[in-house]
Amino acid sequence: MAVNPTQTRVRKAAIRLFAKKGFHGVGIRELAQAAKVSPASLYHYIGSKEELLADIMWESLERLLSAAMLATTDVTDPQEKLGRLVTLHVIAHAVQAKETAVVDNELRALAPKLRRRVIDKRDTYEQLWAETIEQGVREGVFRPDGDGLARKAVLEMCSGVARWYSPKGTVKLDELASRFTGIALRSLGAGQDPPRPDLDRCRTIVKYTWGTRV
Repeated sequence: MAVNPTQTRVRKAAIRLFAKKGFHGVGIRELAQAAKVSPASLYHYIGSKEELLADIMWESLERLLSAAMLATTDVTDPQEKLGRLVTLHVIAHAVQAKETAVVDNELRALAPKLRRRVIDKRDTYEQLWAETIEQGVREGVFRPDGDGLARKAVLEMCSGVARWYSPKGTVKLDELASRFTGIALRSLGAGQDPPRPDLDRCRTIVKYTWGTRV
């Protein structure tokens, strides 16, 4: 986590530039200029550019995992739980589009050791989805998803929101989260009238976790 205003400024500049130009398209001098620090002092705040990227990705996934656990901790119905996971994922990717674009697109830029750390955190998050689906299968409300194909498809669909969603568009965020939840549940064979996820709770968690307007 950033612990002072300069670190926060460096990370915000890095996210903005990495999302726009890709990790390899951003030089140290350009990053320093965007963060309003000297190139020489930049290393005091980032270690290296690659370490900065890894930290951004790991912390983004850690926030997503913490938010997902908070949203589902009091839920026993796997349909409601999956609905909250979808809703939270969609909202977070809509309001943190640049950050999530960096996480989704720049993994290959990391050396194996740093990449493994990020992948482990991503796998922990996706395991929460897998366990929810497995619970639904055991309770007879979801079809088996032994190869994880449905889970991967739903996650890819929800993550794609970061690439195209705009608050100025015709589909509002609440409606988008609701419709994607319906698609996700139907893809797993849920019944015709599954419970609606608690949208207000998910919104509140996103606002609390990322400190952003929703």
